[in-house]
Amino acid sequence: MLKHRGFPGRLPGTDFQFVIRRANNKDGPTRIVRRERYKDRKHADRVADQGFLAALWAYFGEEPFKRGNLDAGRLSWLFGREVVPAEEPFDPESYEALLRIDVKRAEVAFPDLFASDVPSLIDDDK
Repeated sequence: MLKHRGFPGRLPGTDFQFVIRRANNKDGPTRIVRRERYKDRKHADRVADQGFLAALWAYFGEEPFKRGNLDAGRLSWLFGREVVPAEEPFDPESYEALLRIDVKRAEVAFPDLFASDVPSLIDDDK
C-alpha cells in the first residue's frame, strides 16, 4: 500500500481521519462506494469533506493519484462526484486504484475552496 507522505492525517483540530496507518490484511481494502450527502448533514461533516478535498487538491492537483493509504470512508463521501475513477476498469477494493479530482464538479460543490482569497483549510507546515 502506497503511503502518501506529507498528506494530512486528519482535519486539524478534529478526529476526522484522512489516511489509514496500515493495510487491512484480514479482509482486504475497504470498498469505495458513493455515499449520498443529504442537505441535513452536520456542519462538521461538510467541513470535513471540504478539508479533505482541499488536502487532495493541494497534494495532487488535477493529476491522477493512487488510492494508497487514503481513507476509504472519507473518499466515499466525495466519490462519484468530486473524486472519480481515473482508469477503466476501476477496482473500488484496490489500494492501487487510480482516482482524480473532477475539477468542474469540485468547483461547483465547494466554490470557497477554489476562491483565491480564502485561507487554506489544512496546515501546510505538517
